[in-house]
Amino acid sequence: MAVSEKNLRICSQGHKYYKSSDCPTCPTCEQERKPENGFLSLLSAPARRALENNGISSLQSLSKYSEKEILQFHGMGPASIPKLRSALKEHGLTFRS
Repeated sequence: MAVSEKNLRICSQGHKYYKSSDCPTCPTCEQERKPENGFLSLLSAPARRALENNGISSLQSLSKYSEKEILQFHGMGPASIPKLRSALKEHGLTFRS
């Protein structure tokens, strides 16, 4: 298996980072954007962006979707569903059936 060559990149904020993929996301910016609390803080950056890109920023808006619909979002993986299910349960909510 060949080793991917990582290229130096600089984001619009001036952070320097190396990436081998075409993904333009700066890891430093993503870490700075991560919420300190709330259900979005439980998720990986791709899963968090998947919800944000679909207008989901509260548990109430999350509860309007089924688990199957959430898993269709680009960046959302099955490992995030138990975390989301637990956060909903803590607030007396569930995914839509």
